Amino acid sequence: MSSTLGGYGYRLMAPAQRLERYEFSLPGPRADEVVIEVAGCGVCHTDVGFAYDGVPTRAPLPLTLGHEISGRVMAAGEGATKWEGRNVIVPAVIPCGDCGPCRAGQPTICRRQFMPGNDGDGGFATHVRVPARGLCPVPENLPPGITLDLLSVVADAVTTPFEAIRRSGLGAEDVAVFVGVGGVGGFGVQIAAAMGAAVVAIDVDQARLDLAARHGASQTLDASSANEKELKSAVRSFVKQSGREGIGLKIFETSGTPAGQTIAFGLLDHGGYLAVVGFTPKKVELRLSNLMAFDATARGNWGCPPEQYPAALALVLQGKVVLEPYVERHPLDEAPTLLEAVARHEIRKRVILVPDHEGPQ
Repeated sequence: MSSTLGGYGYRLMAPAQRLERYEFSLPGPRADEVVIEVAGCGVCHTDVGFAYDGVPTRAPLPLTLGHEISGRVMAAGEGATKWEGRNVIVPAVIPCGDCGPCRAGQPTICRRQFMPGNDGDGGFATHVRVPARGLCPVPENLPPGITLDLLSVVADAVTTPFEAIRRSGLGAEDVAVFVGVGGVGGFGVQIAAAMGAAVVAIDVDQARLDLAARHGASQTLDASSANEKELKSAVRSFVKQSGREGIGLKIFETSGTPAGQTIAFGLLDHGGYLAVVGFTPKKVELRLSNLMAFDATARGNWGCPPEQYPAALALVLQGKVVLEPYVERHPLDEAPTLLEAVARHEIRKRVILVPDHEGPQ
């Protein structure tokens, strides 16, 4: 294996500028690092935030975006050689493993974490160099219909709602409500249903609601044709009809919009739990005293600890969470156009960028 790997990628040169293609010779991995040949990289709204919404990256620009990465380890540094030649999913948030929060069991708030496409170059490229810590192994032989590139979205769009649901303590006696059931919310609906909960899906897009109904949602509500009071009444009626005896709704805000966050907070009831999963840089006006009055809980989660990835991946490999209806694959060379289209909300599904490792570079 040569000490460098040649490849190309698309990087953000400055805020609000179109991604630019560049070629690189990637140095070999240092100790405890690996170089991965990217099979697929999902395009997340966090990438849009970095490119167009004024959210700063922690590493200076220019920077290759992309934190939903799956691929094959092509080279491994000292201490990581066991990974060489293996298929893996790269955690979207890689904690250091040694700081106070990591030792206290809160690795997602590690201040020395590495997030591809934020703390260093990410997966909008043919190859990426990342820490080997927390890599999630992927079986060589996958079930029919599941490919390595498809599994890239497990790195964030599946594992982040998985962690939110795990933290909520969701069980079979609970009613789960998802506000916004696109990619992240759509996967969340499936995970909650797989855990036995009764699931309500709320969105403004009827096609997304129809898809959720086919994949785990027992009730769907169109927020474009109902006000907050009507939505709350419909959810309460569903809870009574469901026969579930869990105390308090488990509400998951997965839209990442001010309207969605307002609806989700307004659904809180006695003993309720609100998980803030979606992100928006915009502010919302809320009456925080509702948390006190209802003895309710609101909590966010920044990604998912790497040790939880195998359990989330297992749901996909077992067919309990389906990916294909929620994603669409595109060549890596379409990255600049696609990121702009995602920013304009012109693409309904989660985009996966797939490099052409066989063609000319």
